[in-house]
Amino acid sequence: MRPGDTEVYFNEEDVGKNLYRKKTYYTLMIEQEVLASNRVEAEDLFRDSGGICHSAVSKDLTENRDGVETSIVDAEYKDMDAVEYIGQVMYEPYEEAEGHGDVEINESADEVLKTPYIHSRRRNLTINLTLKRSTL
Repeated sequence: MRPGDTEVYFNEEDVGKNLYRKKTYYTLMIEQEVLASNRVEAEDLFRDSGGICHSAVSKDLTENRDGVETSIVDAEYKDMDAVEYIGQVMYEPYEEAEGHGDVEINESADEVLKTPYIHSRRRNLTINLTLKRSTL
């Protein structure tokens, strides 16, 4: 944006007033959770289906009143923590739970890795490697 470009409306009644610009940096933290068979699948799901909806990062996110207008809203990726194991989906601890379909997240359960997860982008490579190994 050039120095004189602005979203602020002005006319000849504003002659003599000064135009000011201020950048304010906010830290936005997004915590998301996903059910997955293992950490690799969870990482893929977070990367491909999680994160921020960049189309929602717009002027609608800001306050604009009393002559204050927003010229730029931006969001940058900075950093993320490693995938953290929270718990496992298990039947609730009473006798009829399985029959009723009553489940909970058991945070004290050990992390159990289910069958290997193959991300769709890696499927052809994985299948080819499997076929080559079976022909030996």
